[in-house]
Amino acid sequence: MPTLARPGSVRARCTLIAALFAMCVLVVLGATVDLAIRWRVQSDAFRQAERVASQWSPIARDGYVPHPIPANPPVDLIQVVDARNRVVKASREASPTVPLSRLRPPPDARFQPRTECPPQGRCILLQAIRLSPAPDAPVVYAGIPEPDLLATHELEYAVVAGTALFTGLAAWTAWVLVGRALRPVEAIRARISQITVSDLSMRVPVPPGRDEITRLATTANHTLSRLEGAVEQLRQFASTTSHELRTPIAGLRTQLEEALLYPEDVDPRETLCSALATAGWLEAIVNDLLLLARLRAADPSPPERIDLGELVAAEASEQPGPVPIRVHAPRGLEIRGSRMQLIRVLDNLLTNAQRHAESSVEVGVEPADDGVAVTVTDDGPGIPPAHRERVFERFVRLDEGRRRDPGGSGLGLAISRDIAHTHHGTLTAEDSPRGARFVLWLPLVSGGH
Repeated sequence: MPTLARPGSVRARCTLIAALFAMCVLVVLGATVDLAIRWRVQSDAFRQAERVASQWSPIARDGYVPHPIPANPPVDLIQVVDARNRVVKASREASPTVPLSRLRPPPDARFQPRTECPPQGRCILLQAIRLSPAPDAPVVYAGIPEPDLLATHELEYAVVAGTALFTGLAAWTAWVLVGRALRPVEAIRARISQITVSDLSMRVPVPPGRDEITRLATTANHTLSRLEGAVEQLRQFASTTSHELRTPIAGLRTQLEEALLYPEDVDPRETLCSALATAGWLEAIVNDLLLLARLRAADPSPPERIDLGELVAAEASEQPGPVPIRVHAPRGLEIRGSRMQLIRVLDNLLTNAQRHAESSVEVGVEPADDGVAVTVTDDGPGIPPAHRERVFERFVRLDEGRRRDPGGSGLGLAISRDIAHTHHGTLTAEDSPRGARFVLWLPLVSGGH
């Protein structure tokens, strides 16, 4: 027995729609069949009555009609009636005195079918034939009692019963088929209800085939895999962030505790300056984390058209540092994006290049692959190929970077790559004859080159 579903469920709605549709079709079909059968039975009865009346009309015209008139089943009611509606001859089953009908066909339409329903008894389907166009011409009546199929409502009862039966069969079939089709959906729902944030390793069952439900289950599993990876990255990020923040907080706490425990041995001004520097380090890390969070969300600032060559030249000219920067940045290469975010990327790349360069930094802007590429190259020790992707991870700092900048947060390149991605571009570390080479690629505005 199928379990009852909620009225608002897909299974119940589909079953109801199928039942209503089947009922409407069956009602129309049943009414058509009923009318067709009635018309056919009635037509056959009139045709038989006409055949019998046509047989006796020439005999009656010649005056040789026997008495009683022999019946021709199923047409048992036969009469010859004169112009005064008096029965002249009749069959045994017909009344010898009362005419079957008072219908007298006109001279121009001598054949007339008629249904006569007396006050008592069953209706009669008869055919009246006028023997001649003369005014006093007799009329031959041949009739047949109305068949049971027409006299009762048995046919309608059968049609209603068949309609109800087939409507129920259609509803049951729809219930079973929809339930079978939705069975994988129920399995998917049950499995998803078991998945929690603490355990995202479970996957929904994928039914066989290549239909919509199979694609839904496959997409759900892909989404769960991405969600599991995102949650794992979030956990690792929280762990790494806690570790990175613990170091400056622990140093700040140690300095303050020393100042309180050994006031005579600690220079207050030096302690305050050191604590202020540590607080600045913490502030830089927190600001970088907030920027990363904003980059992951939608950027509220509307994009603007930016001449990338002009922006690179302006930032390189304002970049302080002991190492000179040589710039080759032609104008006219326009992109669309956030000026402040791109300035942050350029500042990070130029600052890193100056920090690791020995004598010079080269910056170039040139078209590349339907976009524009900004290359920042230094002549420092460079980045080993095995670490060229690691440097873009959060809080990852190579030994050379820690030695040259102990107070860095390790978030600059991660932020720069996220900014590049929000501008539908890329940021990569590529091969260079000497030193490190970073390439920022951004799509050009249509018609910008």
